[in-house]
Amino acid sequence: MKVEIWSDIACPWCYIGKRRFEKALAAFPHRDEVEVQWRSYQLDPTLPDHHDGTELDYLVDRKGMSRAQVSQMFDQVTAIAADEGLRYDFGSVVVANSFAGHELLHLAKARGVGEEVKEALLSAHFEHGEDIGDREVLVRIGVQSGLDADEIARDLASHTWRDAVVADITAANSLGIRGVPFFVLDEKYGVSGAQPTELFTQALEQAWRESHPLVMLQPVATGIATDATDTVACGPEGC
Repeated sequence: MKVEIWSDIACPWCYIGKRRFEKALAAFPHRDEVEVQWRSYQLDPTLPDHHDGTELDYLVDRKGMSRAQVSQMFDQVTAIAADEGLRYDFGSVVVANSFAGHELLHLAKARGVGEEVKEALLSAHFEHGEDIGDREVLVRIGVQSGLDADEIARDLASHTWRDAVVADITAANSLGIRGVPFFVLDEKYGVSGAQPTELFTQALEQAWRESHPLVMLQPVATGIATDATDTVACGPEGC
């Protein structure tokens, strides 16, 4: 079974949703047969590589909310993240364009370490105040996950994975995705947002049943004559 997850590195709910989905997947009996694919999405593609101002300033300008409202929102999201074992620090978040980070993610996926780099980028952005628009930061994160520094620098400079990022965003648009995280199970079921772990559990179970229907086997002839009314099972009316 395949699960595609559209998310942005600069999305606080995407990290929370990742943790909740991971909990559901860890308890799923068929977890070893589930392929998880991370897909790229940008909440604000207009951001420059480096944005002057804090996350608070940026959201006040972008959402038209008061500073008090945004601060209250930060407190609420930080508390929710803490329940999932995440230590958000909005005061140190560096506002930056996430496109280069998504390019790194595609390289990482091609080299078999996509999950590790995805986790590292989210943690760097929300927990450690790293600048995800800085190429040196991206190279260091990639190297720590096992990628080659020269390959990372070369691919980022030449935008080797630009088309792959754009293809993910285009696919999201074609599916009508307007917010992230967004989970697509077996190209059939969609789950929008960082839903509770229990909902992800239900979605996994339902998608699995749909793709692996129960096949009834017919009794094997034994040569032993039995009455047609004989039963070998119990039901509500008895055995």
